[in-house]
Amino acid sequence: MYIEDLKFSLWADFIERDYLDNEFKELINKGIINGATSNPAIFKNAILNSRAYKEQLSTLDGLSAKEKYEAVAIYDISKAADILKPLYEKNDDGYVSIEVDPFLCDDAQATILEGKRLFKAIGRENVMIKVPATEAGYIAMKELTSVGIPVNATLIFKKSQAISCAEAFREGTKIYGKALAQQASDQGSAKGRVGVDTVISIFVSRIDAKMASLGINDNLSGIYNTADIYAEIESMQVNGCRALFASTGIKDKSLPVHHYIEKLLAYNSVNTAPIDTIKAYYENGAKDKALPISSDIIKAHFEKIKNAGIDFNEVLNKQIEDGLESFKDAFKDILESL
Repeated sequence: MYIEDLKFSLWADFIERDYLDNEFKELINKGIINGATSNPAIFKNAILNSRAYKEQLSTLDGLSAKEKYEAVAIYDISKAADILKPLYEKNDDGYVSIEVDPFLCDDAQATILEGKRLFKAIGRENVMIKVPATEAGYIAMKELTSVGIPVNATLIFKKSQAISCAEAFREGTKIYGKALAQQASDQGSAKGRVGVDTVISIFVSRIDAKMASLGINDNLSGIYNTADIYAEIESMQVNGCRALFASTGIKDKSLPVHHYIEKLLAYNSVNTAPIDTIKAYYENGAKDKALPISSDIIKAHFEKIKNAGIDFNEVLNKQIEDGLESFKDAFKDILESL
């Protein structure tokens, strides 16, 4: 934990092969980060811009573009998981996330099959399978957790999404718990961890950037929306499930780089952020708890937005749509380049 009293974790929102061999280990050894996340956009930048991948790719002739991508991604995720394993063994997170093909976001069965296949191919317990929060995604989240696979529910902008994710996790982990109990009864003892760890990734700064384009420049909508969702997740008390704050790099350059870590510091939460953001917070960020925020304050803020003629629900719907498209575009760019 970055802050033990708050059960607050910092995860690096970045994966790149040279980084894993060097700075990643340093940040872990210093106790600054205790996990990592990736997504298609992160892998796109790494694969297309880093020379570290050329040697491996030169050995993959004859494979399809997706098979090449998966070979590269599985190598990096496996390496990160091995580096993080000592933390995992101490129950200090130690997770790294890999996302399923974003083009499967509306196909539950294909998402389930891919999630299981990736988890098996990587072969590490401390890997989370990232699944977008769509109707198909909720079905996949339940199934994956029911067989003990940790899941990172991603692209959450609305409270209704978070509730659906938490309910899927509650149902899935209950099934897994019963299976473990039966196994313990049959074998005389339980093996491995008792539950399944999950996170619900709430996206923050993209909302403030969109609101700024609509004339609301206070950089509060993303934080208040996230605070409202965080409170809901905490109230549901799903075993092993935490809120994760994502998209926490600043879009407004007038803000401190670590703004969205400092303003969202909360008990039993994770913040995944770019490396520069994490360093800035480590050096200068306040360590005082910022959440929860009064529901009256949150309601008053969104009432002002409504009175300004802005349909915030439609803003969020568009953010979900745009987020899925951006991951699809990044994935398509990777495949075309390979």
